[in-house]
Amino acid sequence: MANYLYSADVSEGVRKKIRIFVILVVLCFIILWTRVWFLQILKGEAFKGQSENNRVRMVSLPAYRGKILDRNGETLVSIRPSFNLYITPEDTQDLDNTLTYLSSQVTLEKDVLMKEIERAAPFQNILVKRDLPWKQIAFVEENNRLLPGVHLKVEPLRDYVHKDLAAHVLGYLGEVTRSGLEGKGKEDYSPGDLIGKKGMELLFEDQLRGQKGYKEVEVDVAGRELETLRMLPPQSGNNLTLTLDIRLQRLAESLMTGTEEEPKRGSVVLMKVQTGEVLAMVSQPSFDPNRFASGISRSDWRGLSLNKNHPLQNRAIDGQYPPGSTFKVVTALAGLEENIVTPETRIYCPGSFRLGRGFYRCWKRGGHGHVDLHDALVQSCDVYFYTVGHRLGIDTLAKYARKMGLGSLTGIFLTGEKPGLVPTSQWKLNARKEPWQPGETISVSIGQGFNLTTPIQQARLIGTVANGGMVLRPYLIQKVTDNQGRTLKENLPQILYRIDANKNYFEKIREGLLGVVNEPRGTGRRARLKNIQVAGKTGTAQVVRMKTYESEGEKGEIPYEFRDHAWFFAFAPYEEPEVAVAVIVEHGGHGGAAAAPIAKELFSEYFKHYPRPTVEQNVTSMAINQNVQNNIQE
Repeated sequence: MANYLYSADVSEGVRKKIRIFVILVVLCFIILWTRVWFLQILKGEAFKGQSENNRVRMVSLPAYRGKILDRNGETLVSIRPSFNLYITPEDTQDLDNTLTYLSSQVTLEKDVLMKEIERAAPFQNILVKRDLPWKQIAFVEENNRLLPGVHLKVEPLRDYVHKDLAAHVLGYLGEVTRSGLEGKGKEDYSPGDLIGKKGMELLFEDQLRGQKGYKEVEVDVAGRELETLRMLPPQSGNNLTLTLDIRLQRLAESLMTGTEEEPKRGSVVLMKVQTGEVLAMVSQPSFDPNRFASGISRSDWRGLSLNKNHPLQNRAIDGQYPPGSTFKVVTALAGLEENIVTPETRIYCPGSFRLGRGFYRCWKRGGHGHVDLHDALVQSCDVYFYTVGHRLGIDTLAKYARKMGLGSLTGIFLTGEKPGLVPTSQWKLNARKEPWQPGETISVSIGQGFNLTTPIQQARLIGTVANGGMVLRPYLIQKVTDNQGRTLKENLPQILYRIDANKNYFEKIREGLLGVVNEPRGTGRRARLKNIQVAGKTGTAQVVRMKTYESEGEKGEIPYEFRDHAWFFAFAPYEEPEVAVAVIVEHGGHGGAAAAPIAKELFSEYFKHYPRPTVEQNVTSMAINQNVQNNIQE
């Protein structure tokens, strides 16, 4: 009986265990089938898409950006192949270790990169670094098995062929910002794309950039491409031809180059007087846009943006300086037109001009004696122009300055142009809450005081004197062409308006400017050429009042930052003017010594290369903008 009971107990225990086992098996099957239902039914489409993303991906193909050429077809900006390093975080086995291993050979900003990765979409290629050198390329290729998710792409990189040549005109590229991606018309841009930031690169972004292409590729588990399934090729951008002549641009920049310890600062603008075409535009010191094309580091950017010499500033259009004695051509025309003087009127210069109890000295302490308009321009007599300016008054003087294109934008197609300043009595009342003083007119009449002009304004001003009163719109863009050479857009010269003034007065002023360069007592003799008659005007723009240093002797004993700016503007040839130049050398001293020789070299180079068309041939190709002419301030 005992054995029977024991057997029954065992059987009951086994049956209980079997029931528990069956229940567990059933639960497992329920869990398993629930998971299968979740994966296959509820999330099936989503996981199918992820699987496709793991295996098949869409890759963008960058467009070849259009070239920028000089007027003779020489390449200024092109593209070259660049090995760029990318990472797809989802394809890495350990992202942090991968980046640490990479950084042992490749310079990268890990904190910046991690922020980009956090913001990126799934399976997005994140740019690590552009334009890897050969040593780093070899490292990535040799260790590709240890770097899953890391890969190289050969892509076009912007190449500024002549480095810093014409950098302020050409501009530079930079990565499109997050806010920029949200702007209108930026739908085709992606994080990491380069976009024009300054100069022509910015202004003609839509023409130069081209259209991206795309390809559908199959990849392995490490993200490496196995096969291209489909492809839409990119379309190259259009080409841009400028009015610049690289030969003249290169010479102008070399003439404005100082030393590393003391770089020469200033600007040169060379312009055709009958058309407004800019042949050279220099701003020194300069910078190399290639530093931006490959991705500028934060330290390099700080070095450029905080540099005391301001290499990123385009002084040609936004450098504002007192015009100095170059302004005397404005005072001369105003005096003649307002019948204050005639060309023959003689004014006595004893070496100073008295106004009330104040004395305003001429640059020549002993004075110039009796001088007419011609002598006053040739010798740059201050007292003559003090007298004329005082009789005119500030508001009449300002009216003629504005007529000659000062105090307003020239309209050149570049961002950042400044208007300069033509002061009036009302301006001072508004800006300073003070009435205008007669003594301030004395200073303005010789280009000092509140007067401010830019080099591009100065080039146009002397060009206006040369061509007899046509105020032109300076321009830098000659044409836009496609890859087959077809012209899509072409710029033509534009006369904004003509100054309503006696043509004989312009001729008398030009005669005086001819004497500045070619007569024995002229202040611009160092711009003289043997076979070409040059006419011009020197100017010295005062930085500070120099009483402290007047008795110290040589300029070299004056601290650099207190030295005057040196101006010279001129045109040539005198008989049939073709080309004008404006030169300013910051803290260069006297215009005749520092700036005039630069103009001479540029004129000499110009006439080696260019024929001499007649004035009539140029003028007949232009149309006057009547709307602007009707709006001349009277």
